[in-house]
Amino acid sequence: MLLDPGMDLTLRPMRYPQFYERYRDAIRNTWTVEEVDLHSDLADLARLGPGERHLINRLVAFFATGDSIVANNLVLNLYQHLNAPEARLYLSRQLFEEAVHVQFYLTLLDTYLPDPDERAKAFAAVDHIPSIRAKAEFCFRWIDSIEGLSRLETRADRRAFLLNLVCFAACIEGLFFYGAFAYVYWLRSRGLLNGLAGGTNWVFRDESMHMEFAFSVVDTVRAEEPELFDGEFAAQVTQMIEEAVAAELAFAHDLCRDGLSGLTAEQMGGYLEYVADQRLTRLGLPARYGTANPLPFMELQDVQELANFFERRVSAYQVAVSGDVSFDEAF
Repeated sequence: MLLDPGMDLTLRPMRYPQFYERYRDAIRNTWTVEEVDLHSDLADLARLGPGERHLINRLVAFFATGDSIVANNLVLNLYQHLNAPEARLYLSRQLFEEAVHVQFYLTLLDTYLPDPDERAKAFAAVDHIPSIRAKAEFCFRWIDSIEGLSRLETRADRRAFLLNLVCFAACIEGLFFYGAFAYVYWLRSRGLLNGLAGGTNWVFRDESMHMEFAFSVVDTVRAEEPELFDGEFAAQVTQMIEEAVAAELAFAHDLCRDGLSGLTAEQMGGYLEYVADQRLTRLGLPARYGTANPLPFMELQDVQELANFFERRVSAYQVAVSGDVSFDEAF
């Protein structure tokens, strides 16, 4: 089974072809940081008000370390426990994509924060910005939860691994980053920072694929070992997601303060609850909040952009793809 101890090395016969297909899809989704044009954002940055500038500074400070945390968990905890070479192929590709995201955010900080002292503060945000530190501590707690687990020998071991996987898919990539993307798209809805939004489109597509891969691993384990998915597991996942929503809501209050033009912390809280319910439903659990999406500009994110390829490569473009491409990821 997928979580059996050991490390199968042969791709034939292939036991989980769906993971191999996800790897191939990810290869077709290749992009590079050099394709993102942030220069057009400089004029926008110069005319931002104090509230918007505070939001941007906090946002790039979160981006500075967020994907590095995800990559560390992938290498330290996830790769060694998925006993299928086709699944590890996908994880190796995901690690590459996390590196591209780190490079993108490094370029973003170098462009947005030309002052070296300001950049240093952004990279040290987990130490001195409480709302970012709380999110990092949430991540580290789940990394540490299986740090010493070298083999999944028992039911408790497997459950601990699944909780770590769910945390990083549903809470970190599926909630923390989705919240961050919402701020970017709010700015874009006001005609601001289109370069940031263009790069974020590609990051969003990667993160959606990472999340869906992790959920497909959960689906596979549920089919192989249904006894792991009892009431206790459901309660643990629901509590975990509630804690993630609370941490991200505190971040929203930090970013939005007394409210911005067209965006408040209360609206972000509703959006986070809406996204959290989607994650719970995808995991086969009851929705927790029953909140509708309060951000109309986010309803447009699953609509394919149309652009002249020779003028601007669209975020939906895939290398060497023929046929139809599906864009049905819901926010």
